[in-house]
Amino acid sequence: MSNPIHIVCPACTATNRIPADKLNAAPKCGKCHRPLFTRYPLELNAGNFQQHINRNDIPVVVDFWAPWCGPCKMMAPAFEQAAAQLEPGVRLAKLNTEIEQGIGARLGIRSIPTMIVFRNGRELARQSGAMSAHDIVRWVQTYT
Repeated sequence: MSNPIHIVCPACTATNRIPADKLNAAPKCGKCHRPLFTRYPLELNAGNFQQHINRNDIPVVVDFWAPWCGPCKMMAPAFEQAAAQLEPGVRLAKLNTEIEQGIGARLGIRSIPTMIVFRNGRELARQSGAMSAHDIVRWVQTYT
């Protein structure tokens, strides 16, 4: 059995300990029993941002976007495709900077879309501008 890793539930934000070799076995949350991986980007907000960034042992890639941003809307399907390809080794998430302006300001988000790769609460990499699914996957794999 491999060492357990911590995975934050996208539904209830409970932190789960999962054996690393069981990540691909469709693990479910021990608290709410919902899937830990949906192969779809998670919506972050002020209430769950820190929990997901700090408590997941897998990298978390956050797309900082806004509903009025044309390039953000164009990239949304590509980001969804990338989530389907990268989970369960990487969690992809989105944060609406129009609603969560404080988080965007604290992280120095100057243009959108901007993606940041976090691991154990630390920023590893940042990329601004819309990208294709292939480019997102390739970029994320460079830092994970």
